[in-house]
Amino acid sequence: MRIELNDDALEFGEIARRAIGTAGGDSLIQHVEADPATIDDALAPVLAELGVLDLDVRGNADELEAGAAFCRSVGWWAAPGSIAERLARPADLPADALAVLNGPRPSARMHGSTLRWVGADLDGRRSALSARTLSTTARKAAFVADVDLTSLDHNGAADVPLALTLGSWELLGLLDRSLALTVAYVKERKQFDRPLSAFQSVQFQLTDAEVERAGFEALAKYTLWSVAGRRDEALIDALALRVAGLQAADVVFRVCHQLHGAIGFCDETTISWLSRASQPLRRLPCSLSGTRAELTRRMGRRGLTGLFSSVPGPPASE
Repeated sequence: MRIELNDDALEFGEIARRAIGTAGGDSLIQHVEADPATIDDALAPVLAELGVLDLDVRGNADELEAGAAFCRSVGWWAAPGSIAERLARPADLPADALAVLNGPRPSARMHGSTLRWVGADLDGRRSALSARTLSTTARKAAFVADVDLTSLDHNGAADVPLALTLGSWELLGLLDRSLALTVAYVKERKQFDRPLSAFQSVQFQLTDAEVERAGFEALAKYTLWSVAGRRDEALIDALALRVAGLQAADVVFRVCHQLHGAIGFCDETTISWLSRASQPLRRLPCSLSGTRAELTRRMGRRGLTGLFSSVPGPPASE
């Protein structure tokens, strides 16, 4: 088992982060919120320059790692364009993006998009998607639109764990940036002539948030290995990763907003944009409680396999 990303994937992620920053960085989501019709083109130059959409994330483990690293960089900037869904597009259908769906009234991050979208529910049923007209602004909806379905087939079993995992890597990038900004903020902000970072209560909060983020990152690497190996447990692993990611997001954004104070909810601060951009990833295809219920239903009494499942137990006492 190898759960660390290879050096090429790590370098690719760093190059992607710099390239997205050069292409507009934080301003990308602001521009697309003002004109949702540009959502498919927001990252087009970067995708073309780095050949992102040519990555074989289904057939090559190294290229899957590169795709995950790119999704993490997308999350770092909260860049629009549903890149995780585009990388997870099905190989056997004429489609540009794939969304994981759930519930009687499914929705997807496809407002403003003119791409060919396919949806797959958690049981692998695939449908062609068409977005309904929004009754609110793209900003308020966070680019999420209710969708109409046209049934296609039941061949999406391999699509779902891949899409869930890549989406989790994008969420990881959002948490990375949110914590980095908050650490920088508490080092600069002073109270009683001392930086906020000097207060023990602040240190405790940041430690709690980093523990959650780091645990999520470790599980994200493991799940990537599971999906690349097409293990029977890949969907369960992807759901478990999503549970860990949603729990981490709750802690990280709570701490970040608390330490930023009221200014953290104003658009003058980047944390506000990151927090809002995280909402679709945290709500779709289902919330924390819904993901837990689905994980429990599929896992049953078997329990999770994982990093320590093959570790032998202690020797029997004599």
